[in-house]
Amino acid sequence: MNSIHKAFKIASSEITPPEVYAQRRQWLQLMAGSAAGSLLTAWPEARAAGQAAKLPGAKSAVAGAMVLDKQTSLQDASSYNNYYEFGTDKADPARTAGSLKTQPWRISVEGEVKKPGVFDLDALLKLSPMEERIYRLRCVEGWSMVIPWVGYSLAELITKVEPNSRAKYVEFITLADKKQMPGLDSGVLDWPYIEGLRIDEAMHPLSLLTFGMYGEVLPNQNGAPVRLIVPWKYGFKSAKSIVKIRFVEKQPDSSWMHANRREYGFYSNVNPQVDHPRWSQATERRIGEDGLFTKKRPTLMFNGYEAQVGQLYAGMDLKSNY
Repeated sequence: MNSIHKAFKIASSEITPPEVYAQRRQWLQLMAGSAAGSLLTAWPEARAAGQAAKLPGAKSAVAGAMVLDKQTSLQDASSYNNYYEFGTDKADPARTAGSLKTQPWRISVEGEVKKPGVFDLDALLKLSPMEERIYRLRCVEGWSMVIPWVGYSLAELITKVEPNSRAKYVEFITLADKKQMPGLDSGVLDWPYIEGLRIDEAMHPLSLLTFGMYGEVLPNQNGAPVRLIVPWKYGFKSAKSIVKIRFVEKQPDSSWMHANRREYGFYSNVNPQVDHPRWSQATERRIGEDGLFTKKRPTLMFNGYEAQVGQLYAGMDLKSNY
């Protein structure tokens, strides 16, 4: 694991490049103009104005969606990231993700559905009202954060495209563009990044199609312009910068499973009783809590969402299905 202390030594001027801030302002203005008309129509005005506005999002009423833990600061959450397409060091994405272009953006939905198609960002943003949800995010390396995300249940999109009876799993494929993503030159994974969920996991109300955080649109280094958040699983299950969603009959082979099946299983539920082969998962360190030597806290089963999602895995051996 890379040093937390090293990541926090970054100068504030280096945390997010100017072009990323500019792009975020464009996004926020775009969102502010959505009530008056097409989001894509509002884009030129947003570029010209360059003024920040809040991303709309009412407090979620979904059970378990608003945890009471102290929130991680925006600076910490946007400067300490796993996004290997922009580098393997935790500080790399904040420095290099300014090259990511989030407009135009489209997601192709295909496979075992009655209504396949291509959704542009404008259509996705208007598909359902935005909600704010405060979720824990637990990383497999032993660190965690608490982040207020903005989006809506993935089930809203799934319901719209009408999966057929053969759709047992949902596969998520992310952007892989060497012109925009310097980390693709590394051999750490086979690109593009691929993740998957069982369809009942994807349909669970807590699975979030995410467009923003902290009341603003997603920074590039956090998976802009649209990502998945599955709060009871380890963070790598929450695919960033999604460009394709496929409904399939057979269990997908995710990128980390393909890279190292012994260490990364399909389910990847947070389970303190199942150690990673190279470290314990029984405890975690919350980023931003008084430095590297803060006493670790016990890891919660299903990342603290057992009451909401435990029934999805009734009768399963959660050590074999890790």
